[in-house]
Amino acid sequence: MSHEISDDNLPEAHGASHGHEVASHDDPFADPGLPAHEPRRTDIDERAAQRAERQVSLLFIVSMLATAGFIASYVIFPIDKIVTIWPLGEVSALNFSLGMTLGVALFCIGAGAVHWARTLMSDHELPAERHPIEADDEVRNDVIEQFRTGAAESGFGRRKMLRNTLIGSMALVPLSGVVLLRDLGPLPGKSLEHTGWSKASKTDPIPLVNMNTNKPMKAEDIVVGSLTFAKPEGLEEDAHDFQVQIAKDALMLVRIQPEDLKDAKSAELGFEGILAYSKICTHVGCPISLYEQQTHHALCPCHQSTFDLADGARVIFGPAGHPLPQLKITVDDEGFLVATGDFDEPVGPSYWERSR
Repeated sequence: MSHEISDDNLPEAHGASHGHEVASHDDPFADPGLPAHEPRRTDIDERAAQRAERQVSLLFIVSMLATAGFIASYVIFPIDKIVTIWPLGEVSALNFSLGMTLGVALFCIGAGAVHWARTLMSDHELPAERHPIEADDEVRNDVIEQFRTGAAESGFGRRKMLRNTLIGSMALVPLSGVVLLRDLGPLPGKSLEHTGWSKASKTDPIPLVNMNTNKPMKAEDIVVGSLTFAKPEGLEEDAHDFQVQIAKDALMLVRIQPEDLKDAKSAELGFEGILAYSKICTHVGCPISLYEQQTHHALCPCHQSTFDLADGARVIFGPAGHPLPQLKITVDDEGFLVATGDFDEPVGPSYWERSR
């Protein structure tokens, strides 16, 4: 026997109790509402809830142990130790241990939080109608009440083991960032206050060597308007510490007509208008390589700090903090340019430990 089916005989769709319009043939895009809530096992079985609590706490404890392992790796493994790990091959023991321990620490915190939310926190879905951006007092009070309800249902205050292990893991993870400061290298101390020129004296001067020809220079080799780069004699490019030393010892030479010099002290440090300045910019340490002979201005290409070499390398533009250090030079008995002491100021950028 056949029966005629009408819309009145259709069963009530899920969500109708929430006040949403039921989908029909006439309006297939109507809001179907929320499905009926189905309790989880942890909602009805306290033993299952306690088991989930222990699992979450274990994840947080593993995170704490991994963070401790991250810090211990800095003590255990030297920077240059290489190990073979299948299938990666040869890798840095330090980098591998740091990556693994930090990854486990962060993963366990995330996995623990997700497991906690999915098994122990309330999972009731609550619809919220759209409202203007500026909420009224009723909405704000409702949000505050929902927050309090959510905090209570999360078990954060009641489940002490979860709370304490979460706080412990979150407190330890930032310590891994503290030990990373070691990779910044040793503190500069007074290393920038003395260069390779510090070994020079009036009785035992150091010859200036041309960076391009690797030969000593005579005063007549430096012509007005030119810019010449120099280094101390004995500093060879194949030396293991060449890059470290040249970063402090690099020198640039200019020759300016004596009547154009504006700073008497700077003129005394030079020889017949030949001035020797540090090539290292006093802003962030870039090498200066641009010179304008008409104005006697030297320009750093990195951030456009500009120095007046005719006026003691005074800063006339840009972010540099102080003038370029100058080297005391003269000539020896054969007419070669030599240095008789170190720079008059520490080379390189400003830093708070500067004593001069």
